[in-house]
Amino acid sequence: MSEFRIHHDVNELLSLLHVRGGDGAEVYIDLLQKNRTPYVTTTVSAHSAKVKIAEYSKTPEDFLKKYEELKSKNVRNLDPLVYLLSKLTEDKETLQYLQQNAKDRTEMSANASAATSSTFSIPQTSTKMSMQELEELRKKLGNVTASSNVPQSAEVTRKMLRDKHNKKNPTQTIPVFPNWVYDRPALIGDFIAGTTPVGEPAAPIGTMPLTAQEQALVEDLLFVLIGVDGRDITAQPVLGRQSRSFIVDTSLDMSIKELVNRILPVASCYSTITRFTEERSSFEYGQVNHALTAAMRTLMKEYLILVTQLEHLHRQGLLSLQKLWFYIQPTMRTMEILASIAMSVEKGDCMGGATLSLLHDRTFNYTGDSQAQELCLYLTKAASVPYFEILEKWVYRGIIKDPYSEFMVEEHELQKEKIQEDYNDKYWDQRYTIIQHRIPSFLQKMADKILNTGKYLNVVRECGRDVTCPDAKEVLYTLKERAYVEQIEKAYYYASKVLLDFLMEEKELVSRLRSIKHYFLMDKGDFFVHFMDLTEEELKKPVDEIHPPRLETLLELALRMSTANTDPFKDDLKIDLMQHDVITQLLRVLAIETKQEKALINADPTEVALTGLEAFSFDYIVKWPLSLIINRKALTRYQMLFRHMFYCKHVERLLCNVWVSNKMAKQYSLHSAKWFSTAFALRQRMLNFVQNIQYYMMFEVNEPTWHIMENNLKSASNIDDVLCHHTSFLDNCLKDCMLTNPELLKIFSKLMSVCVMFTNCMQRFTLSMRLDGEMNRLERQTYKSEEEKKKLSKFVAEHVDALQSDASFEATISKFDSNFSTLLLDLLDKLSIYSTNDCEHSMINIIYRLDFNGFYTERLEKMAIERSQKAAA
Repeated sequence: MSEFRIHHDVNELLSLLHVRGGDGAEVYIDLLQKNRTPYVTTTVSAHSAKVKIAEYSKTPEDFLKKYEELKSKNVRNLDPLVYLLSKLTEDKETLQYLQQNAKDRTEMSANASAATSSTFSIPQTSTKMSMQELEELRKKLGNVTASSNVPQSAEVTRKMLRDKHNKKNPTQTIPVFPNWVYDRPALIGDFIAGTTPVGEPAAPIGTMPLTAQEQALVEDLLFVLIGVDGRDITAQPVLGRQSRSFIVDTSLDMSIKELVNRILPVASCYSTITRFTEERSSFEYGQVNHALTAAMRTLMKEYLILVTQLEHLHRQGLLSLQKLWFYIQPTMRTMEILASIAMSVEKGDCMGGATLSLLHDRTFNYTGDSQAQELCLYLTKAASVPYFEILEKWVYRGIIKDPYSEFMVEEHELQKEKIQEDYNDKYWDQRYTIIQHRIPSFLQKMADKILNTGKYLNVVRECGRDVTCPDAKEVLYTLKERAYVEQIEKAYYYASKVLLDFLMEEKELVSRLRSIKHYFLMDKGDFFVHFMDLTEEELKKPVDEIHPPRLETLLELALRMSTANTDPFKDDLKIDLMQHDVITQLLRVLAIETKQEKALINADPTEVALTGLEAFSFDYIVKWPLSLIINRKALTRYQMLFRHMFYCKHVERLLCNVWVSNKMAKQYSLHSAKWFSTAFALRQRMLNFVQNIQYYMMFEVNEPTWHIMENNLKSASNIDDVLCHHTSFLDNCLKDCMLTNPELLKIFSKLMSVCVMFTNCMQRFTLSMRLDGEMNRLERQTYKSEEEKKKLSKFVAEHVDALQSDASFEATISKFDSNFSTLLLDLLDKLSIYSTNDCEHSMINIIYRLDFNGFYTERLEKMAIERSQKAAA
């Protein structure tokens, strides 16, 4: 997971920097992986990194201002990014490269703009606005600002969120508040801009005695503290997401004005909180924000009770401005914290997990301030309730009920039946995915377990079994994360056990894998003998001329006649005639991003005519939920292994048939051909090569690796372990069978081709020997029947083209011997290199089997000496 994130982050950073050339990304990725240092993004390291960047920056104030702005929005991974930038400031080579890259981009954009301006030139006109027009424009802007207490951006944001959600979930559309909720600002409880106090215009407050000024200001403050303009204190319109400011009568006494300015921040905080609770109560902002605003409303009720009590004192004549300041101070800290949280949520457009992350971080940041921490803890607990309800349904039952798209796990509509049809359909990886920005920071470490827990239960539930965790308890937020971590781990272990037992016992996963091994890895030898005997003539035909129903019938007959008849899953085995040969299929499976591979994928399969032997493969029917493990990708790898070994078995049968036909043909030959012993020795070498390759793949690769996988499956604790062990088994088999190395595969395919061409040539030689013998018999013998003589003459006339001389036979055999020896030596040379370099997947065993007496080793040493001498010359 960390390596994937490193790849993703490096590529994203380079794309943002517009760095040209993709080769540099790999260099940075390797550098980061080699120099990973854990826990470098602590508060101390982030602070020192921030100071270092500020020192190197030409505008440190702008940098610090931007940092504080992003910090207030609770931007994820801000401190790691600052730490990375601080390291880049020390790397002069990287800085020089980035500066040069920025300079090149600037020049390119300048050239483009110059070209554009020369093409589309706009005449410059001197346009000046008069003071009267400017005043009219200001009045219009002021009227627009004051006409609505709800910012236009909030309405646009709500509509955008609603449209985005409705597009993603057309069946679960978000409800909409009626327009009158937003058209009536008096319902919001905040200041109504553009209104004037009702009553006769009073004299300036500065002309009144100090006692009267104080009483008038106390009354005004009591109004302002609950969102209503006073006579001498009026609220200014709010622009954007800023705090509300107030205008106090300038004629007021300075001492009283000082006290008023101390109290007014509480009214500003009240305005911020009220606007936040009204706006974030809309359906579009999700349940977490709804819960947060409900908790804030509860606290605001306590605040309004305090203001009511102060008003009662004022009516009794017991409230002075100094007392008001004294009584309001304890509330001021609470209001500041609530307003700060509201502003941060608004700035960061936080929803769901992002809101919880912000609240959690604030709670920990107030360590040492018990009252502030307790307040944030109360808000975090209240806001986390709906999120944890979604989490409980997911980890306890495998169900996602997330109407506002807030939960960390997102469900995608995928059909599980397509696992058998589409090769690249990654149901297990794509049906449920984690959305990083929705993960609360206190659940970051448990994100993967949360995802897998619900996935496991969901698989069992989709099979018709109702599952509920027996240890299901209410999950509550607490500063001691071990409390909810233990609950999640219990649910994870239960889900893992349920799905694993379901697949292993009820669905018989191991028995299914053994059944596949019988056929794809040629575990049942007598079955393949029967099957190849029955289908040999049919598979020699071109693919277009083969009738699949006939092959299916012969397959069933071979299954019934062999020990495979005891397999309870034999009816799931099917015939599959592939569109590509095994090499093309290999490239498609490995998904090698090369031009050759893309050309092969886009090529028309009808361009190359395949025989039945080249196109033949088995297929296997696997139903849900076993198709999670034995998916199309795994089956395609099984097919590749099978086709590889099946073709080797076919070549072995051809070489054995050559030996039989040669023995039969010798009776027709009246003389002993000089080339015969050489051809016999070459055929034996080829047969030895093919049989040893088969033995190596079947008994030194497949069988040991299979037993390792089977033992690992017994100790697997969850389905991901099963997937990992099964995939590892197939990868190791493919690699050790030389199917993942293009060089080895190329040489091996050439060796097989030489063997097949040799067998075809030997069959012609055999026919030639038979014709030679029949012609001699025709010359020397007298036949009882004239009809028999005519038949023999006709046979000889039809095949007279096959007659060749012993000299041409000898030259051809010598050429085959030379080609085969050269390719085999090349293969052994490459195998020795790869077996030395790759200790994990050693191929040294096949070298010892093919070169058991050191014959080829001597020839390799001679070739090496010759190459060194040529190089020296």
